[in-house]
Amino acid sequence: MENTLAQPQSRLAFFPVSFFSVIMGLSGLTIAWEKAQHVFNVDLGINVWLVTFTASVFGLLLLLYLGKVVRHPQSVTQELSHPVKLSFFPTISISLLLLATALQGLNVSFVLPVWAAGALLHLVFTLYVVNKWMHHAHFQIQHINPAWFIPAVGNVVVPITGVTLGYVDVSWFFFSVGMFFWLILMTLVFNRMIFHQAIDAFLLPSLFILIAPPAVGFIAYMRLENELDAFARVLYFFGLFLTMLLFSQFGRFAKLKFGLPWWAYSFPLSAITIASFVMYEKSHVVAYQWIASGLLVLLTVLVTLLVVLTLRAVFRNDVCKLGH
Repeated sequence: MENTLAQPQSRLAFFPVSFFSVIMGLSGLTIAWEKAQHVFNVDLGINVWLVTFTASVFGLLLLLYLGKVVRHPQSVTQELSHPVKLSFFPTISISLLLLATALQGLNVSFVLPVWAAGALLHLVFTLYVVNKWMHHAHFQIQHINPAWFIPAVGNVVVPITGVTLGYVDVSWFFFSVGMFFWLILMTLVFNRMIFHQAIDAFLLPSLFILIAPPAVGFIAYMRLENELDAFARVLYFFGLFLTMLLFSQFGRFAKLKFGLPWWAYSFPLSAITIASFVMYEKSHVVAYQWIASGLLVLLTVLVTLLVVLTLRAVFRNDVCKLGH
């Protein structure tokens, strides 16, 4: 009986904070479909189902991680000090920000509290992470990888809903922080990839995170300025180039064994999908509509596959184990 009871406890101890990247992927898919329906002026009646499913999964993951905090605080402390896992804590706050965006068309009363909680929590995470970066004792060049973008990306997500709610200066604050750190981290990540050892195969899917800052930055900038100017075009086209660059490496990614890092494919792909729909709205160039539609189909297939593979891994006890 003792062994039976110990097993769930041990799995909970290894429940990774990176699991919240699932919510980022599901939220991204939800917002992408909401945007697509708006662009094509149709209502497929799926928004409420997508938002409800995403919010339910978020609630479940949050309860599990809070259980870990209560029952295995030492494991949480270890994650907060880990040079790679540390960057995944802001996926919690980003999930809240994305849920607030997804809720805008369904229940306005929940948008402000969810957005405010996400923005405040993300500021706390950003301050904590940057302090860790500045006053570390064990970080090495091989520790940096695209997952380090996550705190910066989260800051850029804030204006997407913040501007709509009327918090323009607050939105500019977060946008400025996110874009500034994006430039720094982009330089550091490429320095690591070009001049130092290759990124571990298990973390290779995190390369897709490179797409997110310019794509999300473009969406946020369009909310802030609402004008397709030169800077907006630079952000969108650089995000599109990075998407093409990573798609050209399909063979390399196809050989990888499934793991939670595969969810890193989803949110960046949803970001460039939404950005392409916004590009079409602002330019009225049909090519962007085709690009966005094609990416949406690919994103839908990808997230469906990720959900199936993740559920299979959970039922096979292939996640929440030592070393994951």
